[in-house]
Amino acid sequence: MSPPGRPKGEYRSAQHEGSPASTRAPPRTDAELVAECSRRAIALLQRNLDPAGILAATPLAAARARGYAAIFGRDAAICALGMAVAPDATLQRQAAKGLLTLARYQARNGQIPKFVDTAADEADFWYLGCIDATLWWLIAVALLDRHPSGHRLRRRLAGNVDRALAWLSCQEHQRFHLLQQNEASDWADIMPRSGFVLYTNALWYVVKRLYQLPGAAETHRNFNQLFHPYGAAPAEYRRARLLIHYVRHRARQRGLYFSFVNFSYCGDEGDVFGNVLAILAGLADEAATHRILHAVMHAKANEPYPVRVVCAPIQETSVFWRPYMSRHRQNFIWQYHNGGIWPFVGAFWVIALAQAGLRTEAEAALVKVARANALSNWAFPEWLHGRTHAPRGMTGQSWNAATFLLAQHVLQTRASLFPSSRQRPESS
Repeated sequence: MSPPGRPKGEYRSAQHEGSPASTRAPPRTDAELVAECSRRAIALLQRNLDPAGILAATPLAAARARGYAAIFGRDAAICALGMAVAPDATLQRQAAKGLLTLARYQARNGQIPKFVDTAADEADFWYLGCIDATLWWLIAVALLDRHPSGHRLRRRLAGNVDRALAWLSCQEHQRFHLLQQNEASDWADIMPRSGFVLYTNALWYVVKRLYQLPGAAETHRNFNQLFHPYGAAPAEYRRARLLIHYVRHRARQRGLYFSFVNFSYCGDEGDVFGNVLAILAGLADEAATHRILHAVMHAKANEPYPVRVVCAPIQETSVFWRPYMSRHRQNFIWQYHNGGIWPFVGAFWVIALAQAGLRTEAEAALVKVARANALSNWAFPEWLHGRTHAPRGMTGQSWNAATFLLAQHVLQTRASLFPSSRQRPESS
């Protein structure tokens, strides 16, 4: 297990170990590259399977020393979505295993752990909580339950689901119908986003739709009013009007939703993952969807590999810079969550393009994601430097492989990632 408090991916690079050499000729066309990436993604996920579920990375010496040989909440849930639709019976059967392990280690208050180290019989809940592990877990449970292979997870885990939903509901603002959180308490675990966070609330809206929770229409309305407060209709709630007054004239990335909104300040660095999830969740209408896609492309965050997760990294001179961002020299500009390129997020970018009707662009982006995974002899690297494009972090990343298969499936089937994402809920 990694030393306490050490985030995943902090190391500048990691030696790619244990990937079997291929006897195939190197792929020469885009179609061959995509097919090769699919084969290697399946093989990687099979290697990363553990009796407790899918590990975050291939469990070799470096991964074990740095805490990656564990069942991570968000990683296992995201991987489950790709494994369930993978063209491999073993992966389909094992897709739910990590979700069941996480349920066994669920906190009494309902929170799903950030990760579970089964060897140490220990669950970790990060410093200030890890709100998105519970969100992704709920999403994966619901979507796998709908899959034809059938895991009956909703029935088997009914008590765990109820407790997880109760834990999240206790953190929902009773007028905004949005979740509130601390800094550094979601996937971007060394970024200063707090209050109402874009990424988290896009997932919360998906959870509300999947579990038919009350207030989804209010979440939809307040999400758009707070995170992109440039519409013609003024907010009805006076505190919403004050929040909007503070933040609406300070944004640089007006084509994108704010990354977070707090009292008198907001995040305008351009959170690509959060904006992509807003599209996939159905929170962005057609005009907003194309506005977001254009803004990401204008910032060249999709080049040369999808996708850089921040359009304008936070500088050390910024009021938003935090001392923890420089720990282990991890989150300086163009690195990690502060402007690094994450191939697994690139797969979600592919799905967003496809969902927006841009199939040609989506197919081209899938090829670029395959190229990112192929770096350093098919290392499936955690992230790349946003300027030099050098692979960084741990290799053999499970969610790179699983999300590639997920994006490929969506392109092939023309399915939406989240069911009924285009339909608006009725107001409660």
